[in-house]
Amino acid sequence: MKLFKFFQYAYLVFAIIFFYNVVSVYLKEGTLDIASLLLAAAAVFMFFFRKRFNKKLENKDDQ
Repeated sequence: MKLFKFFQYAYLVFAIIFFYNVVSVYLKEGTLDIASLLLAAAAVFMFFFRKRFNKKLENKDDQ
């Protein structure tokens, strides 16, 4: 179970990296990097999805 929680928070790390890339490209070139922005949004979504899924697994194991 601890491995699942590690990967859950790894999605947040990737979201921060992608969001940093979006901001740095925007400040440097003045254009919005849509691909990195979508990847950051997907990583945040996956964090919450995994968090909910892991909670369901923990509740199922307790029964």
